[in-house]
Amino acid sequence: MIPTLEWLPTGVNFLDQTKLPLEETYVLATDYKQVATVIRDMIVRGAPAIGVSAAMGMAIGIDRSSATTLPALTEEVALIAKTLAETRPTAVNLFWGIDEIRNLYIELAAKNTPLAEIKSAVVAKARRMYDEDIAACKQMGAHGASLLPTEGTVLTHCNAGALATCGYGSALGVIRSAIARGHKIDVFADETRPFLQGARLTAWELMKDNIPTTVLCDNMAASLMRQGRIQAVIVGADRIAANGDVANKIGTYGVAILAKEHTIPFYVAAPWSTLDLQTATGDSIPIEQRDAREVTHSNGKQMTPHGVAIENPAFDVTPAKYVTAIITERGVLTAPYNQSIRIMAKQTEPELTAV
Repeated sequence: MIPTLEWLPTGVNFLDQTKLPLEETYVLATDYKQVATVIRDMIVRGAPAIGVSAAMGMAIGIDRSSATTLPALTEEVALIAKTLAETRPTAVNLFWGIDEIRNLYIELAAKNTPLAEIKSAVVAKARRMYDEDIAACKQMGAHGASLLPTEGTVLTHCNAGALATCGYGSALGVIRSAIARGHKIDVFADETRPFLQGARLTAWELMKDNIPTTVLCDNMAASLMRQGRIQAVIVGADRIAANGDVANKIGTYGVAILAKEHTIPFYVAAPWSTLDLQTATGDSIPIEQRDAREVTHSNGKQMTPHGVAIENPAFDVTPAKYVTAIITERGVLTAPYNQSIRIMAKQTEPELTAV
Protein backbone atom coordinates (compact mmCIF):
# COMPACT_ATOMS: atom_id res chain seq x y z
CA MET A 1 0.00 0.00 0.00
CA ILE A 2 1.49 3.33 -1.06
CA PRO A 3 1.53 5.56 2.08
CA THR A 4 -0.08 8.74 0.71
CA LEU A 5 -0.68 10.17 4.18
CA GLU A 6 -0.53 8.86 7.70
CA TRP A 7 -1.47 10.05 11.18
CA LEU A 8 1.54 9.79 13.48
CA PRO A 9 2.04 10.84 17.12
CA THR A 10 4.24 13.65 15.78
CA GLY A 11 1.76 14.94 13.18
CA VAL A 12 0.31 14.07 9.76
CA ASN A 13 2.94 12.63 7.44
CA PHE A 14 2.47 13.20 3.69
CA LEU A 15 4.25 11.64 0.75
CA ASP A 16 5.52 14.67 -1.19
CA GLN A 17 3.92 14.16 -4.60
CA THR A 18 5.68 17.19 -6.07
CA LYS A 19 8.96 15.26 -5.86
CA LEU A 20 7.76 12.04 -7.51
CA PRO A 21 8.77 10.00 -9.41
CA LEU A 22 12.46 10.71 -8.90
CA GLU A 23 12.44 11.31 -5.15
CA GLU A 24 10.39 9.58 -2.45
CA THR A 25 10.30 12.01 0.47
CA TYR A 26 7.79 12.94 3.15
CA VAL A 27 6.52 16.18 4.68
CA LEU A 28 5.42 16.19 8.32
CA ALA A 29 2.65 18.65 9.18
CA THR A 30 2.49 19.39 12.90
CA ASP A 31 -0.38 21.91 12.86
CA TYR A 32 -3.42 22.77 10.76
CA LYS A 33 -1.68 25.63 8.94
CA GLN A 34 0.96 23.24 7.67
CA VAL A 35 -1.76 20.81 6.55
CA ALA A 36 -3.37 23.69 4.63
CA THR A 37 -0.06 24.43 2.92
CA VAL A 38 0.40 20.77 2.00
CA ILE A 39 -3.05 20.76 0.34
CA ARG A 40 -2.60 24.12 -1.40
CA ASP A 41 0.85 23.27 -2.76
CA MET A 42 -0.32 19.87 -4.04
CA ILE A 43 2.09 17.94 -1.86
CA VAL A 44 -1.06 15.88 -1.35
CA ARG A 45 -3.68 15.92 -4.14
CA GLY A 46 -6.64 13.98 -5.43
CA ALA A 47 -10.13 14.65 -4.12
CA PRO A 48 -10.47 11.70 -1.69
CA ALA A 49 -6.99 12.29 -0.22
CA ILE A 50 -7.72 16.01 0.07
CA GLY A 51 -10.93 15.23 1.99
CA VAL A 52 -9.21 13.02 4.55
CA SER A 53 -6.28 15.45 4.76
CA ALA A 54 -8.73 18.25 5.58
CA ALA A 55 -10.32 16.09 8.26
CA MET A 56 -6.91 15.40 9.75
CA GLY A 57 -6.09 19.12 9.53
CA MET A 58 -9.23 19.89 11.51
CA ALA A 59 -8.42 17.15 14.01
CA ILE A 60 -4.81 18.18 14.56
CA GLY A 61 -5.89 21.81 14.93
CA ILE A 62 -8.44 20.92 17.61
CA ASP A 63 -6.16 18.39 19.30
CA ARG A 64 -3.26 20.81 19.60
CA SER A 65 -5.27 23.89 20.47
CA SER A 66 -4.20 25.73 23.61
CA ALA A 67 -7.78 26.89 24.27
CA THR A 68 -8.91 26.16 27.81
CA THR A 69 -12.65 26.81 27.41
CA LEU A 70 -15.30 25.64 24.96
CA PRO A 71 -16.09 29.16 23.70
CA ALA A 72 -12.41 29.78 22.97
CA LEU A 73 -12.03 26.44 21.21
CA THR A 74 -15.22 27.00 19.22
CA GLU A 75 -13.81 30.28 17.95
CA GLU A 76 -10.59 28.55 16.97
CA VAL A 77 -12.44 25.74 15.19
CA ALA A 78 -14.09 28.32 12.93
CA LEU A 79 -10.66 29.72 12.03
CA ILE A 80 -9.24 26.25 11.36
CA ALA A 81 -12.15 25.42 9.07
CA LYS A 82 -11.84 28.73 7.21
CA THR A 83 -8.10 28.27 6.67
CA LEU A 84 -8.51 24.77 5.25
CA ALA A 85 -11.54 25.72 3.13
CA GLU A 86 -9.52 28.37 1.29
CA THR A 87 -6.93 25.92 -0.05
CA ARG A 88 -8.52 24.29 -3.14
CA PRO A 89 -12.12 25.24 -4.01
CA THR A 90 -13.09 22.68 -6.68
CA ALA A 91 -12.73 19.41 -4.77
CA VAL A 92 -15.96 19.04 -2.79
CA ASN A 93 -14.28 16.36 -0.66
CA LEU A 94 -12.30 19.16 0.98
CA PHE A 95 -15.47 20.65 2.44
CA TRP A 96 -16.86 17.20 3.24
CA GLY A 97 -13.75 16.41 5.31
CA ILE A 98 -13.94 19.75 7.13
CA ASP A 99 -17.66 19.31 7.86
CA GLU A 100 -17.32 15.75 9.13
CA ILE A 101 -15.01 16.91 11.92
CA ARG A 102 -16.69 20.27 12.51
CA ASN A 103 -20.11 18.65 12.85
CA LEU A 104 -18.77 16.16 15.37
CA TYR A 105 -17.19 19.00 17.31
CA ILE A 106 -20.45 20.99 17.33
CA GLU A 107 -22.36 17.92 18.52
CA LEU A 108 -19.94 17.26 21.38
CA ALA A 109 -19.62 20.92 22.33
CA ALA A 110 -23.43 21.19 22.59
CA LYS A 111 -23.28 18.51 25.28
CA ASN A 112 -20.54 20.39 27.18
CA THR A 113 -18.21 17.44 26.61
CA PRO A 114 -14.83 17.91 28.35
CA LEU A 115 -12.14 19.28 26.05
CA ALA A 116 -9.94 16.21 26.41
CA GLU A 117 -12.78 13.94 25.28
CA ILE A 118 -13.57 16.20 22.32
CA LYS A 119 -9.95 16.10 21.21
CA SER A 120 -9.80 12.35 21.49
CA ALA A 121 -13.07 11.94 19.56
CA VAL A 122 -12.13 14.14 16.60
CA VAL A 123 -8.76 12.45 16.21
CA ALA A 124 -10.41 9.02 16.30
CA LYS A 125 -12.93 10.07 13.65
CA ALA A 126 -10.27 11.47 11.31
CA ARG A 127 -8.32 8.23 11.60
CA ARG A 128 -11.49 6.20 10.89
CA MET A 129 -12.08 8.29 7.78
CA TYR A 130 -8.67 7.19 6.53
CA ASP A 131 -9.60 3.52 6.90
CA GLU A 132 -13.04 4.10 5.41
CA ASP A 133 -11.52 5.74 2.32
CA ILE A 134 -9.40 2.67 1.58
CA ALA A 135 -12.42 0.40 2.09
CA ALA A 136 -14.50 2.63 -0.24
CA CYS A 137 -11.83 2.43 -2.95
CA LYS A 138 -11.76 -1.37 -2.75
CA GLN A 139 -15.55 -1.46 -2.91
CA MET A 140 -15.47 0.80 -5.98
CA GLY A 141 -13.02 -1.62 -7.55
CA ALA A 142 -15.36 -4.52 -6.86
CA HIS A 143 -18.33 -2.68 -8.41
CA GLY A 144 -16.47 -1.44 -11.47
CA ALA A 145 -14.11 -4.27 -12.44
CA SER A 146 -16.64 -6.06 -14.64
CA LEU A 147 -17.14 -2.89 -16.73
CA LEU A 148 -13.57 -2.98 -18.01
CA PRO A 149 -12.54 -5.14 -20.97
CA THR A 150 -11.35 -8.65 -20.22
CA GLU A 151 -8.45 -7.89 -22.53
CA GLY A 152 -7.27 -4.58 -23.93
CA THR A 153 -6.00 -1.10 -23.20
CA VAL A 154 -7.56 1.42 -20.83
CA LEU A 155 -6.79 5.14 -21.02
CA THR A 156 -6.73 7.27 -17.87
CA HIS A 157 -6.17 10.98 -17.36
CA CYS A 158 -4.43 12.63 -14.39
CA ASN A 159 -3.94 10.38 -11.34
CA ALA A 160 -6.90 8.72 -9.67
CA GLY A 161 -4.88 6.04 -7.96
CA ALA A 162 -3.53 5.24 -4.53
CA LEU A 163 -1.76 8.61 -4.54
CA ALA A 164 -5.08 10.46 -4.97
CA THR A 165 -6.69 8.56 -2.10
CA CYS A 166 -5.60 7.05 1.18
CA GLY A 167 -4.70 3.89 -0.72
CA TYR A 168 -5.70 1.58 -3.62
CA GLY A 169 -7.28 4.32 -5.71
CA SER A 170 -10.58 5.15 -7.41
CA ALA A 171 -10.12 4.83 -11.19
CA LEU A 172 -6.86 2.92 -10.80
CA GLY A 173 -8.50 0.90 -8.04
CA VAL A 174 -11.04 -0.34 -10.60
CA ILE A 175 -8.16 -1.27 -12.92
CA ARG A 176 -6.36 -3.04 -10.07
CA SER A 177 -9.50 -4.95 -9.18
CA ALA A 178 -10.11 -6.00 -12.80
CA ILE A 179 -6.54 -7.26 -13.12
CA ALA A 180 -6.89 -9.17 -9.83
CA ARG A 181 -9.91 -10.91 -11.41
CA GLY A 182 -7.81 -12.01 -14.35
CA HIS A 183 -8.44 -9.23 -16.88
CA LYS A 184 -5.45 -8.71 -19.16
CA ILE A 185 -5.28 -4.92 -19.11
CA ASP A 186 -2.54 -2.46 -19.95
CA VAL A 187 -2.82 1.27 -19.36
CA PHE A 188 -2.27 4.40 -21.42
CA ALA A 189 -1.60 7.28 -19.02
CA ASP A 190 -2.07 10.79 -20.38
CA GLU A 191 0.86 12.90 -19.16
CA THR A 192 -1.70 15.53 -17.97
CA ARG A 193 -0.16 18.93 -18.49
CA PRO A 194 0.87 21.17 -16.90
CA PHE A 195 1.43 19.37 -13.57
CA LEU A 196 2.11 15.99 -15.22
CA GLN A 197 0.17 13.88 -12.74
CA GLY A 198 -0.14 11.10 -15.31
CA ALA A 199 3.49 11.04 -16.40
CA ARG A 200 4.87 11.42 -12.87
CA LEU A 201 2.33 9.77 -10.59
CA THR A 202 0.10 7.32 -12.47
CA ALA A 203 3.06 5.81 -14.31
CA TRP A 204 5.05 5.59 -11.07
CA GLU A 205 2.43 3.78 -9.03
CA LEU A 206 1.32 1.42 -11.81
CA MET A 207 4.92 0.43 -12.46
CA LYS A 208 5.27 -0.30 -8.76
CA ASP A 209 2.38 -2.76 -9.19
CA ASN A 210 3.91 -4.22 -12.39
CA ILE A 211 0.89 -3.10 -14.44
CA PRO A 212 1.97 -2.48 -18.07
CA THR A 213 1.87 1.29 -18.56
CA THR A 214 2.61 3.64 -21.46
CA VAL A 215 2.71 7.43 -21.06
CA LEU A 216 1.04 9.49 -23.79
CA CYS A 217 1.36 13.17 -24.55
CA ASP A 218 -2.06 14.72 -24.03
CA ASN A 219 -2.57 15.27 -27.78
CA MET A 220 -2.06 11.60 -28.76
CA ALA A 221 -5.31 10.01 -27.56
CA ALA A 222 -7.42 10.85 -30.63
CA SER A 223 -5.04 9.15 -33.04
CA LEU A 224 -4.81 6.01 -30.91
CA MET A 225 -8.58 5.85 -30.49
CA ARG A 226 -9.00 6.03 -34.26
CA GLN A 227 -6.58 3.11 -34.60
CA GLY A 228 -8.72 1.02 -32.24
CA ARG A 229 -5.99 0.83 -29.61
CA ILE A 230 -8.12 2.02 -26.66
CA GLN A 231 -11.03 -0.07 -25.38
CA ALA A 232 -12.15 2.03 -22.40
CA VAL A 233 -11.45 5.28 -20.57
CA ILE A 234 -11.65 5.62 -16.78
CA VAL A 235 -10.95 8.75 -14.73
CA GLY A 236 -11.56 10.09 -11.25
CA ALA A 237 -13.46 13.22 -10.24
CA ASP A 238 -13.13 16.20 -7.93
CA ARG A 239 -16.82 17.06 -7.88
CA ILE A 240 -19.89 15.52 -9.46
CA ALA A 241 -23.01 17.67 -9.75
CA ALA A 242 -26.51 16.38 -9.03
CA ASN A 243 -27.17 15.94 -12.77
CA GLY A 244 -24.01 13.86 -13.32
CA ASP A 245 -21.74 16.59 -14.73
CA VAL A 246 -18.18 15.80 -13.68
CA ALA A 247 -15.41 18.20 -12.71
CA ASN A 248 -12.01 16.58 -13.10
CA LYS A 249 -8.46 17.52 -14.06
CA ILE A 250 -8.19 19.86 -17.04
CA GLY A 251 -8.22 17.88 -20.28
CA THR A 252 -10.80 15.33 -19.13
CA TYR A 253 -13.58 17.02 -21.13
CA GLY A 254 -11.62 16.64 -24.37
CA VAL A 255 -10.93 12.98 -23.67
CA ALA A 256 -14.65 12.38 -23.02
CA ILE A 257 -15.63 13.96 -26.34
CA LEU A 258 -13.06 11.82 -28.15
CA ALA A 259 -14.33 8.68 -26.44
CA LYS A 260 -17.91 9.48 -27.48
CA GLU A 261 -16.86 10.08 -31.09
CA HIS A 262 -15.04 6.72 -31.21
CA THR A 263 -17.78 4.76 -29.32
CA ILE A 264 -15.47 4.02 -26.40
CA PRO A 265 -17.02 3.77 -22.90
CA PHE A 266 -16.04 6.63 -20.59
CA TYR A 267 -16.23 5.76 -16.89
CA VAL A 268 -15.84 7.94 -13.81
CA ALA A 269 -14.85 6.38 -10.48
CA ALA A 270 -15.28 8.43 -7.32
CA PRO A 271 -16.39 7.96 -3.72
CA TRP A 272 -19.90 9.05 -2.78
CA SER A 273 -18.40 12.01 -0.91
CA THR A 274 -17.43 13.48 -4.31
CA LEU A 275 -21.08 13.82 -5.33
CA ASP A 276 -22.37 17.31 -4.57
CA LEU A 277 -26.14 17.10 -4.43
CA GLN A 278 -26.36 20.81 -3.59
CA THR A 279 -24.88 21.76 -6.97
CA ALA A 280 -27.46 21.27 -9.72
CA THR A 281 -25.15 21.27 -12.74
CA GLY A 282 -21.49 21.55 -13.63
CA ASP A 283 -21.96 25.19 -14.58
CA SER A 284 -22.04 26.04 -10.86
CA ILE A 285 -18.83 24.20 -9.93
CA PRO A 286 -16.05 26.66 -9.03
CA ILE A 287 -12.90 26.09 -11.11
CA GLU A 288 -9.57 26.65 -9.40
CA GLN A 289 -7.09 28.87 -11.23
CA ARG A 290 -3.49 27.98 -10.43
CA ASP A 291 -0.17 29.80 -10.60
CA ALA A 292 1.01 30.69 -14.11
CA ARG A 293 4.47 29.37 -13.22
CA GLU A 294 3.15 25.80 -13.53
CA VAL A 295 2.77 26.52 -17.25
CA THR A 296 5.70 28.84 -17.85
CA HIS A 297 8.33 26.68 -16.15
CA SER A 298 9.40 23.04 -16.24
CA ASN A 299 11.84 21.75 -13.60
CA GLY A 300 12.67 25.36 -12.76
CA LYS A 301 13.47 26.30 -16.36
CA GLN A 302 11.37 28.92 -18.14
CA MET A 303 9.72 27.53 -21.29
CA THR A 304 7.68 30.54 -22.50
CA PRO A 305 8.46 34.12 -23.53
CA HIS A 306 8.69 36.75 -20.78
CA GLY A 307 5.38 38.48 -20.20
CA VAL A 308 3.15 36.15 -22.23
CA ALA A 309 -0.38 35.73 -20.86
CA ILE A 310 -1.11 32.37 -19.22
CA GLU A 311 -4.40 30.58 -18.58
CA ASN A 312 -4.13 27.78 -16.01
CA PRO A 313 -7.48 26.33 -14.89
CA ALA A 314 -6.88 23.20 -12.84
CA PHE A 315 -10.14 21.51 -13.87
CA ASP A 316 -12.78 21.32 -16.55
CA VAL A 317 -16.34 20.00 -16.50
CA THR A 318 -17.48 17.02 -18.56
CA PRO A 319 -21.24 17.10 -19.24
CA ALA A 320 -23.12 14.01 -18.06
CA LYS A 321 -24.07 13.07 -21.64
CA TYR A 322 -20.48 11.93 -22.24
CA VAL A 323 -20.31 9.71 -19.14
CA THR A 324 -21.12 6.02 -19.64
CA ALA A 325 -21.29 5.25 -15.91
CA ILE A 326 -20.23 6.63 -12.53
CA ILE A 327 -18.72 4.03 -10.20
CA THR A 328 -19.03 4.62 -6.44
CA GLU A 329 -18.62 2.46 -3.35
CA ARG A 330 -22.43 2.33 -3.16
CA GLY A 331 -22.79 0.95 -6.67
CA VAL A 332 -22.77 1.99 -10.33
CA LEU A 333 -24.80 4.97 -11.55
CA THR A 334 -26.07 5.26 -15.12
CA ALA A 335 -28.10 7.84 -17.05
CA PRO A 336 -30.39 9.58 -16.43
CA TYR A 337 -28.08 10.65 -13.61
CA ASN A 338 -30.40 13.14 -11.97
CA GLN A 339 -32.68 10.17 -11.26
CA SER A 340 -30.11 7.47 -10.42
CA ILE A 341 -28.16 9.81 -8.12
CA ARG A 342 -31.34 10.84 -6.30
CA ILE A 343 -32.39 7.20 -5.83
CA MET A 344 -28.96 6.15 -4.55
CA ALA A 345 -28.85 9.13 -2.18
CA LYS A 346 -32.01 7.85 -0.48
CA GLN A 347 -30.54 4.42 0.12
CA THR A 348 -29.00 3.58 3.46
CA GLU A 349 -25.25 4.02 3.36
CA PRO A 350 -23.74 0.52 3.16
CA GLU A 351 -21.30 -0.82 5.74
CA LEU A 352 -17.85 -0.83 4.16
CA THR A 353 -15.74 -3.91 4.50
CA ALA A 354 -12.39 -4.86 3.03
CA VAL A 355 -12.72 -6.53 -0.38
